[in-house]
Amino acid sequence: MVRAVKNVFSNLARATGAMPKRRLQVLLVLIIVATGVGIAAALKFTRKAPARTEKNVLAPLVKVQTIGRRDIKMVVQGYGTVQPKVQADVVPQVSGKVVAISENFKDGGFVKANEPLITIDPRDYELAVQRAEAEVASAEVAMDIEKAEAEVSRQEWQQLNPGTEPPSPLVVREPQIRQAETRLQAAQAALATARLSLERTRVSLPFDGRVVRETVDLGQYVMSGQSIGEVYSIEAVEIEVPLEDWELAWFDIPVNPVSINGDSSGKKGSEVEVIADFAGSTHIWQGHVVRTTGEIDKTSRMVSVVVEVPDPFKGADGRPPLVPGMFVELLIKGKILRDALQVPRYAIRSGNQVWVINEDRLRIKQVRIARQDKEYAYVVSGLDDNPAIVVSALEAVTDAMLVRTGEPETPERADTLLGAEDKNVKETD
Repeated sequence: MVRAVKNVFSNLARATGAMPKRRLQVLLVLIIVATGVGIAAALKFTRKAPARTEKNVLAPLVKVQTIGRRDIKMVVQGYGTVQPKVQADVVPQVSGKVVAISENFKDGGFVKANEPLITIDPRDYELAVQRAEAEVASAEVAMDIEKAEAEVSRQEWQQLNPGTEPPSPLVVREPQIRQAETRLQAAQAALATARLSLERTRVSLPFDGRVVRETVDLGQYVMSGQSIGEVYSIEAVEIEVPLEDWELAWFDIPVNPVSINGDSSGKKGSEVEVIADFAGSTHIWQGHVVRTTGEIDKTSRMVSVVVEVPDPFKGADGRPPLVPGMFVELLIKGKILRDALQVPRYAIRSGNQVWVINEDRLRIKQVRIARQDKEYAYVVSGLDDNPAIVVSALEAVTDAMLVRTGEPETPERADTLLGAEDKNVKETD
């Protein structure tokens, strides 16, 4: 083609050798344009059309989880801080100089019930007991004398007035006898008070406990009513768990743990697992619900449930003690929800919708949820038995849309899709 064009131009050059130069240039331009148009037309009519291929559009790939109906035990989760069930200030009831202190009566120490924590100098109180005993003995002698004189007076009256009764109790000294008995009772009461004061020189508590603080030294003079320490009982601890009021319907709370006459009803509430992370390990204690507090929180409108854990200092498999101040998680084992589906919370859409797969079609179902916790929603109606529930996210969803639940066609696409699905599930959660 190029050679033919060159020949044409050569012949034209020879034929137009005598033509003016300007005409020759115009003629050459026209020839070039015409040649280009001809070449373009020839290419257009001689080219082959590209082969047509149909692109397969894949349906979205989703993750599904088949869930069966079953009876599910509700577990109510909460958090709280451990508190002593019984805590008392150590306060002496008599004054005096401290002459002995128990070696266990120190911060963090363990003390036994009725163990003397401190001993106050008892000598003054021993002397008071001796004086009171002497007063009692004197009053007993005075009463015996009055009784003897009364007997003599009665005998004399009978000798002078046989067969008649005295006109006045004074004749047989009955008022004097009652006065002597009263003085004896007062002396006996003073003796009991003196002995009680002597007993109180040994300060103790009626329960096994642990010392929080002590503020007394040997030789220190303490006053009656002065706090010298603080001890809490190690027999049990309590935990207040703030919960929404609707959660109370899912576990048992003793309605009347103490009757009117003060006797315990003996009924315990739901069992509770108390979980705490301490010293790099997770530990579990067993407790039970005992009551609710007396009021609803005015700010949060939540109800505090009290959980009791017995023997918090009893070790098991190296478990540390459950000491006051620890922040713990509580799992209250509640009632059983019959014939329900435990659906992951991230599979619940728009509050009460669930996506299910039926014959490779996505169906949007309205469901009734009995309860939700941190991880699951418990569905009681709206779904068939053993539904295949979509647990992954999709950007756009329509009812009856076609989806895929099998493996992708290529490993590369499978990795891409699965990675995207995992990301969507996390974002939805």
